[in-house]
Amino acid sequence: MGTSTADDYYQGTKAAIAGGTTCIINFAIPNKGQSILDAFYEARQRADPKVCCDYSIHVGIIQWSEKVEKEMEILCKEHGINSFKVFMAYSFMLNDAELYSTFEACKKLGALALVHAENGSIIQKNSEKLLAKGITGPEGHELSRPEEVEAEAVNRACIIANQVDSPLYVVHVMSISASLALYEARKNGTKVFGETLAAALGCDGSHYKNECFEHSAGYILSPPLRPDPTTPKTLMNFLAQDVLQVTGSDHCTFNKSQKQAGKNDFTKIPNGVNGVEDRMSVVWEKGVHAGIIDPNRFVAITSTNAAKIFNLYPRKGCIAVGSDADIVIWNPNKTRVISAETHHQAVDFNIFEGMECHGVPEYVIVNGRVIVDDGQLRAVEGYGKFVETPVFAPFVYDVEHADDIRPVKNGNVEVDYSAKKFLHEEKSCPTPTLPESAVSTPSCRGARPEGQRNIQDSTFSISEELDLERKSCIRVKNPPGGKSSGFW
Repeated sequence: MGTSTADDYYQGTKAAIAGGTTCIINFAIPNKGQSILDAFYEARQRADPKVCCDYSIHVGIIQWSEKVEKEMEILCKEHGINSFKVFMAYSFMLNDAELYSTFEACKKLGALALVHAENGSIIQKNSEKLLAKGITGPEGHELSRPEEVEAEAVNRACIIANQVDSPLYVVHVMSISASLALYEARKNGTKVFGETLAAALGCDGSHYKNECFEHSAGYILSPPLRPDPTTPKTLMNFLAQDVLQVTGSDHCTFNKSQKQAGKNDFTKIPNGVNGVEDRMSVVWEKGVHAGIIDPNRFVAITSTNAAKIFNLYPRKGCIAVGSDADIVIWNPNKTRVISAETHHQAVDFNIFEGMECHGVPEYVIVNGRVIVDDGQLRAVEGYGKFVETPVFAPFVYDVEHADDIRPVKNGNVEVDYSAKKFLHEEKSCPTPTLPESAVSTPSCRGARPEGQRNIQDSTFSISEELDLERKSCIRVKNPPGGKSSGFW
């Protein structure tokens, strides 16, 4: 939107590590008329000298041609790219025929299509109508793209993907309606994954009514936060029950001065919010601390599922011999208050300002090096490297894993996600019956049907190694990976 984000690859990956994220996947979006190969090369040139942790890239498809299709093949076969993002809104949106061709090409290459799902044509007409009525402030942003506009696009994208039998990944699902559209598509045979954001779990659309422009504009992203106050908890319940599989950040920050570009026209406010540093703590606070998910599900929706979907598993997303030594030592008892004054992002605004989070990363090890040591950040610019994502991810293309993306049972009763159950007047998600659990914060995931393997099972038992009564007073002086004060 005519400007650049406040955070570059150094500042962004530094903040990611501070929050407990050890590998990121960013977007390389070409300019109009630019080769997608050139967009990829430019992203690599910007990132390689700056990244503090490993990274991969999703490449954007903003136009369709035979040349684009050939370049997609080159990226997949020669550069380790297995995901391509398309838009159904903005000035570089693709039409349905172009979406069809892109999804078809992804299926042929063994890549995964990512889609930003909003009906761009409706948004444009709504925006024109609102501006004509004199509604120019940030509140117009959500009014121009209500839930049904997102849900319609999710449904349409799933239908198109299903025509060519292509798997699909819907980025930043922000509403109850869109989540249900995704679930219905999966129930009808589409292999589709859903991602929501830390922003959607920790905030709601009430901020758009704030009379302070800097405040309300600071929360502008697309799709927008929803005014229904039950949305954050409902989305967390959807993550618990596997309606949604991943929590991302969609970290795209702009300073207050940059947001001023839309002072008199909400369509010109740069879209994007922070999230990469606070994602893990927000998900723990709103999920585990709130008693909706357990620590295993927390690991799945913040790490393992993404690693499997983008074919980085088991190199990333698990702790095992042969895997990268990217490890977070999480302290569930320590708290922190999120603030722009103390965060490590370059942006001067934080959408989670003042939120107290129970659960913080105490140690963060990146490729064997301790980068966060007892809360102290020692990021190393250029230490990270580009990680290839091979095509034909088994989790995405192997039918053996189909059960892994289906909703689980809540106890002995299958959870009903029908629109009839959820899209009633209050739009509230029923609180799951939480089973007895050995962990301190129970999960709403119920008993696994007999004969299915629990991929989260572990033979590790801390009670066999430690006197639990003394556990709280044990102080780790030399965390795994060694001290961070040595010479690297």
